[in-house]
Amino acid sequence: MSTVLVAGGTGTLGREVVAAVAAGGHRVRIASRHPRPAGRSLEHQWSVVDYRTRAGLADAVRGVDSIVVSTSALRDAAVVRALIDAADPGTHLVYISIVGIDRIPMVYYRHKLAAEEAVVRSGRPWTILRATQFHQLALLLVAGLAKPPVMLVPRGLSIQPVAAADVGRRLAELAVGEPAGRVPDLGGPEVLSITELARAYLDATGRRRRIVPVRLPGRMMGALAAGCNLAPEHADGEQTFAEFLAERFG
Repeated sequence: MSTVLVAGGTGTLGREVVAAVAAGGHRVRIASRHPRPAGRSLEHQWSVVDYRTRAGLADAVRGVDSIVVSTSALRDAAVVRALIDAADPGTHLVYISIVGIDRIPMVYYRHKLAAEEAVVRSGRPWTILRATQFHQLALLLVAGLAKPPVMLVPRGLSIQPVAAADVGRRLAELAVGEPAGRVPDLGGPEVLSITELARAYLDATGRRRRIVPVRLPGRMMGALAAGCNLAPEHADGEQTFAEFLAERFG
């Protein structure tokens, strides 16, 4: 039985990792910036951590076999470095990253890439998994585009949305396994154009909008149009976007 610390264990992905690790019969410790909420299950250990001052870090990492970094913020690299400094040298670091961060010019992606590099150079055993965008992000995008009466969608943009639960299960497998370095990417089961995502959202919510594709300039859009955010050869996720919408909207 392994003990796994999940940094960001209260977030969308972190909750799925916690559930999957526990379902495999392993011990879970949640690292959070906030105390355990009233009424929250006492099934798992809980550590309050301030990554800036590093308060609580020593207790959080003590005795764990692996650390899953499931945070998602511009300060990811700082979180990773703090965990590296506090953890035992033999602790297995597992980091979740994003497909295409080395090819798509975005500020957030630069920070994720810096976090990857910190893991690789840490001298600790490590595993990095890159995944495509979550269903929640695809939903947020199309819901925002659907607010005006005419839905203007970026021409040439495709997304391969994946369920957070699918990624969480994969991270749990990696956390209790041997360090594997950079493992194959994990993508959702379908590559969908933004127009297809928009139509699926409108159907699921019963809305009617005119969809108008528009071409957007810039290096970032060029990289996205080239499919740098996709992993069609690793379409290993199970839940489709339509299934996610059906769960969300009935």
